[in-house]
Amino acid sequence: MNTALLLAGGSGTRTEQDVPKQFFNVYEKPIIIYTLEAFQRHPDIDGIIVSCLDGWHEILRAYAKEAGITKLRWIVSGGENGQASARNALRELKNVCKEDDIIIIHDAIRPMVSADIISDCIVKCRQYGSGLAAMRCQETIIETQDGIRGNKGISRNDIMRVQTPQAYRYGSVMRAHEQALQQGITNAVYTNTLMLELGETLYFSKGSEKNIKITTMEDVEIFKALYKMEKEDWVK
Repeated sequence: MNTALLLAGGSGTRTEQDVPKQFFNVYEKPIIIYTLEAFQRHPDIDGIIVSCLDGWHEILRAYAKEAGITKLRWIVSGGENGQASARNALRELKNVCKEDDIIIIHDAIRPMVSADIISDCIVKCRQYGSGLAAMRCQETIIETQDGIRGNKGISRNDIMRVQTPQAYRYGSVMRAHEQALQQGITNAVYTNTLMLELGETLYFSKGSEKNIKITTMEDVEIFKALYKMEKEDWVK
């Protein structure tokens, strides 16, 4: 079984809006619904669980029902950060998932995720035990301590830009989250950073420049432009 785990527990403080960014309406549809639709359409996704901001569970259910998201099976409360939100969802699946089932963890605010990105993530996980959407970095990278200055470059050949989705076998990712908690690792940005802290080796899958994460109002405008461009391509 392949289960998509969407992280939607953020309050969206960086956008300085009253509505959490995952629930912003773009072309009369919440951003999270675009993301849910991507996993709903994918033939290899069997079910979806969302780790959602408290107070928005029933709103999400209503939006999903209206959009025909039949694969949404569970909604759990998000945590104080991404690590806690993922852990809450993984624990909810404890009596549902088998050891080798695949969990595809994805930001609810990455609505442009494509079918081929999801597919490659799953394929790499089946092959290697993990699959992290990632890309080579094209920009010059300079190490800094304060964000004001820097005097050391980092070779682009030595780094990868990691996105979501990120796929793992259920047994290994659940154990990693519990082990991290026991070791006092409680503020990992993503599950991959948590696993790296535990000494795991991770494998990359296909990423994309279009697979943007919406964190600011400027990102919303970029999403609108990308979505409009994609829609025009479909029509052609």
